[in-house]
Amino acid sequence: MRLSARNQIPARVTAINNGEAISNVELDAGGTSLVASITVEVVKQLGLSVGSEVTAVVKASDVILAAD
Repeated sequence: MRLSARNQIPARVTAINNGEAISNVELDAGGTSLVASITVEVVKQLGLSVGSEVTAVVKASDVILAAD
């Protein structure tokens, strides 16, 4: 599969919290915590479980950051 997104972050799954339709997949990316919200079906299709090594792909057209 060829991806156009440039932000590809290697990570490890640390937790999977399933809802009825959406799962929040918690990731450790070299000490940085990330959460991916994906469908329960995709979690099953990818065979994700705690400890799985994954690549988080971040693609956005607009990112807005605010500092306190």
